[in-house]
Amino acid sequence: MLRAGCRAALPRRPPGSAPRRGAGGAGVGEEGLKQTPLDALHRARGGRMVPFAGWTLPLHYGQGHLQSHLHTRRHCSLFDVSHMLQTLVYGRDRVRFMESLVVGDIAELKPGQGTLTLLTNEKGGITDDLIVTNTSEDHLYVVSNAACADKDLAILRDRAAQLQATGSDVRVEVSDNALLALQGPSMARVLQAGLSDDLAKLSFMNSITTTVFGVPGCRVTRCGYTGEDGVEISVPAARAVELAEQLLGVPDVWLAGLAARDSLRLEAGLCLYGNDIDETVTPAEAGLMWTLGKRRRVAMDFPGAAVIMAQVKEKPRRKRVGLTSVGPAIRPHMAILSPEGRPVGTVTSGCPSPCLGKNIAMGYVEAAHSRTGTKLTVEVRKKQHPAVITKMPFVPTQYYMAK
Repeated sequence: MLRAGCRAALPRRPPGSAPRRGAGGAGVGEEGLKQTPLDALHRARGGRMVPFAGWTLPLHYGQGHLQSHLHTRRHCSLFDVSHMLQTLVYGRDRVRFMESLVVGDIAELKPGQGTLTLLTNEKGGITDDLIVTNTSEDHLYVVSNAACADKDLAILRDRAAQLQATGSDVRVEVSDNALLALQGPSMARVLQAGLSDDLAKLSFMNSITTTVFGVPGCRVTRCGYTGEDGVEISVPAARAVELAEQLLGVPDVWLAGLAARDSLRLEAGLCLYGNDIDETVTPAEAGLMWTLGKRRRVAMDFPGAAVIMAQVKEKPRRKRVGLTSVGPAIRPHMAILSPEGRPVGTVTSGCPSPCLGKNIAMGYVEAAHSRTGTKLTVEVRKKQHPAVITKMPFVPTQYYMAK
């Protein structure tokens, strides 16, 4: 749930200057970029701040990207993901409203249960990937990508207005909460110390509203973007720094930035919107048909259903695959070639894997070349280097399921 490409450092605000306030409670810096409630904390702790999807966010901290990545895999890291759009959908027709926009079976979600789903267009393309939770408080909680926030919010509001005009009961509200992601194998031990609820009973993609380290009104969802056991905590913005400092008071917890988040999600085989999926890619091509509920496939009542289901029947001409290689790093937009040198696809994400010690990448290739173990080449600086189609995730995921 990132967008790639942000590497330029931002100038700091003049000492003592305060951020201006923007819509949704976000600060607005001198550069016109939004700032999360943790902006000052990031700067005080040595975060290298960069522009990202209209925000200033930390790329990494003093320990660097590699150590941050490995620390998350071995211990626990705290990520500020407050740039993500959080919306709340109310009303008795909220499920029908959401199912008119996404491919998932929202009606089957139990109270407190969430799912990754896709917002699609009439051509079957992926407008965004988002998490929808059926809360126990009679509303849906939706988390969307920051880079798609304006687009998604417009779609949600327009559809709500359409349904309201026909007498439906639905309304969309934007949450001002900050959002913190605590990720890594020691997450449960760290967080349990500040909870009265038993984390052992909270499975992957399930959510509770509770008090966390003395901060009430927090929504804790067991999910994340690293492949590790983790949670995302939606916390009132005014107390976000307080909660972050409580968590960072545990030696096991380090702050982590965008660089580690990107390499961690790639090792876990997770898509990056804008790189690996976008409005030109369908769920069938992206290998995301598992997000379509069985009932929804039969009903074919979501945007682009005819295109997507026809593609499933006829088999897509291209498929998203994983790649591994040695030698120069594989980066987005590089050509994927057959052994004979014919272009058969394009890399969409790639980096050296800190855990595996080799290059990993994701991309799209012609279906005939998508079988695991297929040997291809990638063109790096006008030279061809061997690569192998590799099953994802590259690093086994550790999602927690309660017994």
